[in-house]
Amino acid sequence: MAAPDILWQNGRFGQTSRRDKWWLEPLLVFLGLGAFLAYANWAAFQGKYYTAGPYISPFYSPEIWGDSPHAWFHGRPSWYPSFLPFSPAFLILWIPGLFRLTCYYYRGAYYKAFWADPMACAVGEPRKSYRGEKTLPLVAQNFHRYFLRLSYIVWFFLLIDAVESFWFDGHFGIGLGSLVLSANVILIAGYVFGCHAFRHLVGGSIDQISKHPVRHQLYDCVSCLNSRHKKWAWASLVSVGFSDIYVRLCSMGIWTDWRIF
Repeated sequence: MAAPDILWQNGRFGQTSRRDKWWLEPLLVFLGLGAFLAYANWAAFQGKYYTAGPYISPFYSPEIWGDSPHAWFHGRPSWYPSFLPFSPAFLILWIPGLFRLTCYYYRGAYYKAFWADPMACAVGEPRKSYRGEKTLPLVAQNFHRYFLRLSYIVWFFLLIDAVESFWFDGHFGIGLGSLVLSANVILIAGYVFGCHAFRHLVGGSIDQISKHPVRHQLYDCVSCLNSRHKKWAWASLVSVGFSDIYVRLCSMGIWTDWRIF
């Protein structure tokens, strides 16, 4: 009798002898990531309703060019092509977007959910060969380490936004939006500082990390976050989307920000 792996490799797409609900996880990932991508693109193209008082949507921060009080430079940049639609989100959202796209966890998630590569273990694939990540377009996944560094810059500005969200007309206060943006920063920190590439950066390249006590301690801290990287990835994805929704609805007057203090 042929081994199980031979049976599914030579079988039709989706053919398997598995009896568990192997299709459930890729289906949920497809629906979850698909919904977020649809909403994020819609929100980015809006170009409005992304600020409310001291709050600014994480999709638009830092606002380099724009029309809100949070913008560094007001208006549309002169170098931006006039025939293209403009939104302040276009100048910044590509950084966290490409960071997540090339993330080690998300690769495995959307490879299964969107490309069926493979859809699940011991399940027939829609292709007969595997080229790996050594050729285009997947070789571009190796740029993940560079998007990581850029993402820390974006996270730093989100941290500033969270601090500023506690100041209303020059006075300290606490609004529900302040807590929403603060929670978002914490969850994103758990995700980006638990990144596999950051773990390698702080200690993975050292042959005997025990001889570097400071970096060893940092490596252990990152490893602790990394062990739950999947949970941080999804929690931060939900929080960044909800943060935009909260600020957007407050800006539109649909929600009224609850001032706790």
